[in-house]
Order: sequence, then C-alpha cells, then structure tokens
Amino acid sequence: TLTDKADEHAINVFAENLRNLLLQPPVRGKIIMGIDPGYRTGCKVAVIDQTGKYLEGATIYPHPPQERYLEAKSIVRQLADKHQVDVIAIGNGTASRETEMMVAELIREMKDERKIEYIIVNEAGASVYSASKVAQEEFPDLEAAMRGNISIARRLLDPLAELVKIDPKHIGVGLYQHDVNQKRLAEALHQVVESAVNMVGVNLNTASVSLLKYVSGLTSRTAASIVKHRDEHGPFRNREELKKVDGIGEIAFQQAAGFLRIPEGDNPLDNTSIHPESYQATQKLLEKFQIEDINAGGKQLRAKIKSEVKDLSELLKELGIGEPTFNDILDNLEKPGLDPRDELPKPIFKSDVLKMEDLREGMILKGTVRNVVDFGAFVDIGVKQDGLVHVSRMAKKFVKNPYELLSVGDVIEVKVISIDLERGRIGLSMVLDE
Repeated sequence: TLTDKADEHAINVFAENLRNLLLQPPVRGKIIMGIDPGYRTGCKVAVIDQTGKYLEGATIYPHPPQERYLEAKSIVRQLADKHQVDVIAIGNGTASRETEMMVAELIREMKDERKIEYIIVNEAGASVYSASKVAQEEFPDLEAAMRGNISIARRLLDPLAELVKIDPKHIGVGLYQHDVNQKRLAEALHQVVESAVNMVGVNLNTASVSLLKYVSGLTSRTAASIVKHRDEHGPFRNREELKKVDGIGEIAFQQAAGFLRIPEGDNPLDNTSIHPESYQATQKLLEKFQIEDINAGGKQLRAKIKSEVKDLSELLKELGIGEPTFNDILDNLEKPGLDPRDELPKPIFKSDVLKMEDLREGMILKGTVRNVVDFGAFVDIGVKQDGLVHVSRMAKKFVKNPYELLSVGDVIEVKVISIDLERGRIGLSMVLDE
C-alpha cells in the first residue's frame, strides 16, 4: 500500500542518516571539555581525558536570569588550564549560541597562552541518556543534569561508542519518525547500529556493555560478563581469553572474535579483523615471505607476493584458504588496527564565531550536513540557524534523490544565496559558480 511505501521510505531515510552519524570520525588524543548550555539552570561543564574518563565538572551561569558572565568565563578558563583542554564541545540546544560567544571570547583572550578550538555538537538524545539506567551505572555519584555534558564531550571523542547508549530513535535524524511503524523502525535502526559497530570493530578492553552487545554473537548478558571479567582480571591479553568468560561458548566466540580488537595485546593479529580461524594461514604466509613484524612488514607483503608468486591458486591451496579470506588478510596486514572512520573528513573546529548578521549573499563557506530530507539538506555553516540547500540547488543537473549526493556528517562547500533575518532562514547552494 501507499502507507507501507511511505513508511519504508521514511525508515530508509532515518537508517541512512543514522548510519552516517554513527560513522563520524573519532577525535583522538585530545582533552575535551563538553558544555551542555542552558539559561535558568545554568550551563553544565565537564572535562574528559583522551580515553573518555570523566575528570571534573562544574555548573556556570553566564546567561539570564543570573548573568554571572565573568565568573562563568573564569571557571571555564580555570578548568581549561588545569586539565590542558584542547577542544570545547558545545551542545546545540537552548542557549547554544550565547555559550558559543562566551567560549569564542575566552579563546581569543587565551590565544597567546595556548591554542583551544571549539565545535558545536548535536546533543539530540543527551537528556534521554543522562536519565537512563546506563548513565546511572556509569556515574552513580553524579546527578542526571551533570551527565549530559559528559555525553556531549564523548560524542566528539568517539561518536559510535557514545551514541549506542541511546535508543536510536531519540538521535533525531529522521523524517516523520513518530508516524511510521515503530516495530519496523526499531528493527531497521538496530540493524544499522549492529552493522556500524561490526564494521568499525570494538576495543575489547575499553568497550562498554552498550557497545559490546551490538557485536555479532554477543548479547546484553554476555557483554556484561565480558566487562565483569575485565574488571576482576584486568585487560584481556589475547582473544583466546574470551573463552574463559562466563556464557561465551564456541559458537559465540566464532561469531564475535573477528570484531573484537586488542590493540596492545600479545598477538598483533588480535588488533585486526582477521578471524582466529585464519591465524594459522596468516602465520604461514608471513613465514613464507619472511616477515617478522606485521606492523612494519605488512605493507611489503603484497609487493613481495606480486613479484614472487606465479600461480596464486597454488599459494591459496598451500595456505588452505579461499581468495576472499586471502584478500582480507592482506588488507588487514597492510593496515593493522585501521579504523575505517579515520579515512573520512575530520570535523571542522572553530576559534571564532559567525553571526547571521555577518552573512552576505555570495559568500562561500564550509559547512557540515546535519540532516538530509526529501526536499534538500540542512547544513550547519557556523551560525545559529542551519541553512537549507534545496534539492534544486544541489547540482547543475536535475537531482531526484538528495540521499545519493549527501549524507549526514558530510563536510561541503556552499554559497549563501538568500538571508531572511526576520524568519531566521538561510538559503544555500552547492553550485558555486553560477
């Protein structure tokens, strides 16, 4: 029926947008401050380290009705100094722009001491997370209001690991999501999360239960057992130790092992997506071509095979594997521990603020796609309102389907074509030379 078709379409839109949001590149090696902005109840501030561990938090009241602006700025400055903060992530909700103005001013004042940048982060679902059981278990000593700010900071650190803690339908990248068949929506979104988690792989020694439960072969119960085992016995040294975990039998091990990574473990192959079943063949291959260290020598393997192997089918027979497995092994040895998200364009950090009044028609700006819908795409160009690229302005040729051109999280260049200050609307075009 027509309704089913419309449902199907809305669900596919949501699923595609969610997938792209989950696969945003992580921001590695930075100390991040998260700010959850607000007026009356203040802005909640949290600082996390490079691993996502919560260091310290505070509540500041820079905006009306309290207007303790200078005090607020000095608290942020003290925290930034004390913890050597690199990036400030500001939630995009109420009072977001006013908070951004304050942060930009502080960054300007500190520019001679050290470089700090900021970025606006989509905070949809953060309040749902902060009141959830998962958040209570993670931060039993913090009140709910002080947890959303940690979530905002962690979304920048590792979007996938943080967003899996929230029911996907609260993440806010859908079209008419409340009107569609909820059961089908939930199934489709669950599949998206599962495929994203398995595509990226999961660090066995740092992943939360929320993340582990999406790995093929694991359930909420076995995910909790893994974390419990880790807490009691310390980090896993190799994948084989998984078999000691309560509830993980041979079948679960076979399904899950290839998706679970151990970066600093005993066996470098445990940090790849090569399955333990293929370790023997991999070792044989490495010995045959005299490669001792896969981190250094993996890159030369393909070239050595190309120059020395006349008949590939003979080599495959000797190793006892098929060609797809062989290609997988080569890919993994070339880039052990590769996170596919690192190949994507990085998020745009800013150090100064742009107001809508600063915009001029004809300006060309870089922006981030926040949502893709049937009639176009909403793009964050760094002012309060997202601009709209109408589908007719996406290319010189006719575009039937915006989803073929753009995905949530894409960083694109756009030209400002119209500004309506009264209604807060900005028209953008992706055709820059017309």
